[in-house]
Amino acid sequence: MQQSPQKLGLTTKIFIGMIAGIVTGVLLKWLFDDSGDFTFSVFGVTVSTYAVLVEGIFHVTGQIFINSLKMLIVPLVFVSLVCGIANLSEPSKLGRLGGKSVALYIGTTALAITVAIIAALIVEPGVGVSMPESVTYTPKEAPGLAQVIIDIFPSNPFAAFTEGKMLQVITFAVLFGLAMAMTGAPGKRVAALFDDLNAVIMKLVTILMNLAPYGVYALLAKLFTTIDPSSIASLIWYFGLVLLVLAIHLTVTYSLILKIFAGLNPIVLFKKMREAALFAFSTSSSSATLPVTMETATKKLGVGNSVASFTIPLGSTINMDGTAIMQGVATVFIAQVYGIDLTTSDLLMVVLTATLASVGTAGVPGVGTLMLAMVLVQVGLPVDGVALILGVDRLLDMTRTAVNITGDCTVACVVAKSENDLDTAIYYDPDAGEKEEELDLDEFEPASVHKKTD
Repeated sequence: MQQSPQKLGLTTKIFIGMIAGIVTGVLLKWLFDDSGDFTFSVFGVTVSTYAVLVEGIFHVTGQIFINSLKMLIVPLVFVSLVCGIANLSEPSKLGRLGGKSVALYIGTTALAITVAIIAALIVEPGVGVSMPESVTYTPKEAPGLAQVIIDIFPSNPFAAFTEGKMLQVITFAVLFGLAMAMTGAPGKRVAALFDDLNAVIMKLVTILMNLAPYGVYALLAKLFTTIDPSSIASLIWYFGLVLLVLAIHLTVTYSLILKIFAGLNPIVLFKKMREAALFAFSTSSSSATLPVTMETATKKLGVGNSVASFTIPLGSTINMDGTAIMQGVATVFIAQVYGIDLTTSDLLMVVLTATLASVGTAGVPGVGTLMLAMVLVQVGLPVDGVALILGVDRLLDMTRTAVNITGDCTVACVVAKSENDLDTAIYYDPDAGEKEEELDLDEFEPASVHKKTD
């Protein structure tokens, strides 16, 4: 009896889409750079091949995929967090969750930038790099500390939903969930509705995850038509050092945290993070990857919903380990290019500023370069130095986003273990969550269709 061919897993499909996208982008860039654009005529109108493929098909497909992921962020965070808060057995647990999560996120960020600075001082990636002429960079203005604190509390929760202000959404969801828990019977009825909504939203996440290979292919195909290899070659020491420190932080720091504070095998977590990491690498956005990160934490790692629904959204907003590593290496690199010696007090100021900025600038677009500009100002380095690294920052951003979301799940596991809300059977089950990822269209039956009975 002949066995049916084994189906490819979702992670394998996403990986294939990622590699195919990179190859397609590199080939298209080579074709257009060497032979020029190819044109053809449609109804007398000259059409560019590049425009059709890159700015048309790839751009539209990729942006639809990104927008579809972003579409789920606010409802997923709000509904899952309300469910988690409403089901808390004791209100004091919320304070413990917040304290542990924030302490771990800030602690890992401070450690990340410290290791990055030490590595940059040893390797000296900026020594011998010539300063290009007419290099300028104008950073966006960062909000003050008082405004950051004020902005955590929404004056209009619906405006926070539409604008995607996650800290405000989290604050409103926590208050709403607490009110539900304190209302008695009416609160229980509303909680049951939210539980059903949560199940529906998670199914929607599964649908979009099964479309991921095509979205990932389109995103990377377009991206690699724009990357200039010469920019990487000129900054090879900086580029390689950032990647090395990211790898060390991922494999060493997170492993030690999991083993020491939770007694968990880190290799299990790394294996189960492959799919979410591919999402993060392709989208370069912790927020856009949030639905996949949430599903990974709850379905594959066994983190309870009351913990995951709080720690994961908070981490996607304030956890900046990967960005902190870039800032540490970039600050030393820029100082070396300009021939400026940083004192011990300057280096300590870099650690402090970058750590605090990881929370304070969480909702600002272009957060990585903005935070770096803030750090440079604090230690008296030229802000124009940011422009030196912009050519390779897109690729590094993809990698550090994968590190960031791995850190989110690491903290979620540690906090859940400390609260006895981690299912270790699921954590160590290699097949956990795999069935939920499969999309069975045979299950679909429109509600309006009813079978006739005699």
